[in-house]
Amino acid sequence: MRVAELSMNVPLLDLKAQYATIREEIEGAIAPLLESQHFVLGPAVQKFEEKVSQFLGVRHAIGCASGGDALLLPLMAFSIGHDPHHTGGTVSTATPRPVPLDEVICPTFTFFATAGTIARTGARPVFADIDPATYNLDIDSLREKAEGCTNLKAIMPVHLYGQCADMGAIQSVADEYGVPVIEDAAQAIGALDADGSRIGSKGLVHGWSCYPTKNLGAFGDAGFVTTNDDALAEKIRRLRVHGGKDRYYHDMIGMNSRLDAIQAAVLTVKLRHLDEWNTMRRRHAATYDEVFTDGGATSSATPLSGGDGGLPLRFPHVSWTREHHIYHQYVIRVPAELRDDLRKHLTARNIGNEVFYPLPLHMQQCFEHLGGGTGDLPNAEGIAKEVIALPIYPELTQGQIEHVAATIIAFVNERAAVAR
Repeated sequence: MRVAELSMNVPLLDLKAQYATIREEIEGAIAPLLESQHFVLGPAVQKFEEKVSQFLGVRHAIGCASGGDALLLPLMAFSIGHDPHHTGGTVSTATPRPVPLDEVICPTFTFFATAGTIARTGARPVFADIDPATYNLDIDSLREKAEGCTNLKAIMPVHLYGQCADMGAIQSVADEYGVPVIEDAAQAIGALDADGSRIGSKGLVHGWSCYPTKNLGAFGDAGFVTTNDDALAEKIRRLRVHGGKDRYYHDMIGMNSRLDAIQAAVLTVKLRHLDEWNTMRRRHAATYDEVFTDGGATSSATPLSGGDGGLPLRFPHVSWTREHHIYHQYVIRVPAELRDDLRKHLTARNIGNEVFYPLPLHMQQCFEHLGGGTGDLPNAEGIAKEVIALPIYPELTQGQIEHVAATIIAFVNERAAVAR
């Protein structure tokens, strides 16, 4: 390894590089708020809600405190998990009758908040497996889990890594069981569905995260909910401010989940650049794909095992076209026995990397009481041991991307040769 290669630093994400390009815009947006001292909701939040609604092509956007709350609020609005009186009127004092727990199906391979918000309502997360090509919810597994439910109340798919799940098939299952679909779109702002429409423009309700590392990231925790349903939007607006429309009058038991004005101002500035940033992510992904293909790798549509003769590495499969994907993460897979050694190799060479996610949710300690275990959802369990996320942020240079890909190819080839 040459000294120049060892000294090339390629972080997983560089938010300072992004900030340098928009510093003056950000400072200009925040300064009036400092003068006004109006920091909670207000005009800045309303402006962001209007702008992001226009961007997504949806009637309503409701700012809230985090991406987790953006999933929790719709669950509360549908009275999932608790007695309906808890969110719709006075608290019931009647003796509770034993009824099955409300159930919400979600993928097991995702960030914790997807299932965590379900559990927080008192409902039971029902974990489904993932498609090994896209890492999104597997439709056969979804159907199997729905058939096994006794009190199914909703389905919560995730648009993982920035690529839309198969919403046509998911909606079909939801319609069959008469339950709503609450889409976890935390990683997918700007992505397109199978029809080429922006995620968020169709469907009942979506939860979005603006955590700083997201494609549209705030300067702290932030999120929002979108819907085309007027009544649902109004209910969520009330729930985010303790369940009341007028101050000190509460017709529901809600929560404190208000988007603060500084975060809204930051997001409004960043939203102006989002399409450009997503385009740059797509270009970077195309470069990775090209270098990996030249090195003998194929996409995740081809099973990693099976000995096809190519490089034992899989780059992201694109369900429709590259324009549909926003590459919140660029995730490759290598054999489980290579994964951790490859990560150490990259880290030693100043190449950022991460695992999203190392342990499926059905195997997490906090969900042990649900009875899940090894072998239940084999796709997710295997893939969790193989994935590595690589740098994909807009400000990367082509040289950095080629360096990352070449370093990986050389390592995998060397280990494959030793194995032979």
